[in-house]
Amino acid sequence: MQLRETVTVKASNPKHWHFVTHWRDYLGLCKLKVVAVMLLTAAVGMCLATVQLPPVATVFWGLLGIGLAASSAAAVNHVVDRHIDEKMARTRYRPLPRGKVSHLQALSFAAIVGSCGIAMLALLVNPLTAWLTLASLIGYAIIYSLWLKRATPQNIVIGGIAGAAPPLLGWVAVSGTLEPHSLLLMLIIFAWTPPHFWSLCLARKEDYRRAGVPMLPVTHGDHYTQLHIVLYTLLMIATTALPYLSQMSGLPYLMGVCLLNLRFLMWALRVYRDASPATSMAMFRYSITYIMLLFVVLLVDHYVILWV
Repeated sequence: MQLRETVTVKASNPKHWHFVTHWRDYLGLCKLKVVAVMLLTAAVGMCLATVQLPPVATVFWGLLGIGLAASSAAAVNHVVDRHIDEKMARTRYRPLPRGKVSHLQALSFAAIVGSCGIAMLALLVNPLTAWLTLASLIGYAIIYSLWLKRATPQNIVIGGIAGAAPPLLGWVAVSGTLEPHSLLLMLIIFAWTPPHFWSLCLARKEDYRRAGVPMLPVTHGDHYTQLHIVLYTLLMIATTALPYLSQMSGLPYLMGVCLLNLRFLMWALRVYRDASPATSMAMFRYSITYIMLLFVVLLVDHYVILWV
């Protein structure tokens, strides 16, 4: 049965706008592609937390709860950014700018799925995972989306803490405790986020300028951003060596991550020489593949070491 409802909203002009909402529009609020990457890293965190296979129930309820919370944060982000999204070519076809979902509907949806996700984690996984997930939700949906994004060009650096949480959440879901290696997984994503996102910002600089968002290329220019992409890439490379240096992972991981890092550095240097939208977007796309493959390599290495 399709969820379909018609809502009439009175605007201040006082013209009436008619919103016809379909269940696919609610899914559009969830940023499913982003959530899928987050859940991959969370699942790897679950596996790395134990020398055995993690309990199936913990994996299922943990990923479902984390996914619902992440979808809730994404929906709040849609509401907070709805006026910005209207001005950007990349985001103007999202549900709120198109009038498919009202901001009240989106907030209600966020409250329902977020509450369900947190409750699921608290009751069926463990309370620590629920609290950490709630903190991550607030960090992204409120602190980053509502404040940091508009306050400083370092928004993505500071706000990256919330986006880096999924592997930590996965680890805690299985172990029930915070451990140094779980924080190391979070650190890897934290270091990866700036060059990943700044490459997108270079490609969409005019969009951000038009929307009045102080992203680094808008406030400091292309060359400054290009240099910082290279510098943060070097920091990321150093960070990704830590699992091997701390004996969390072995040679299979080291060899795999060296190849991934070499390719990432090549893209960073290419963007440093040429910040055209095509080159910057190509790096952005590779960075998504990079973080997914890095966690797959971590997972393969974990079980190779255990079985050998």
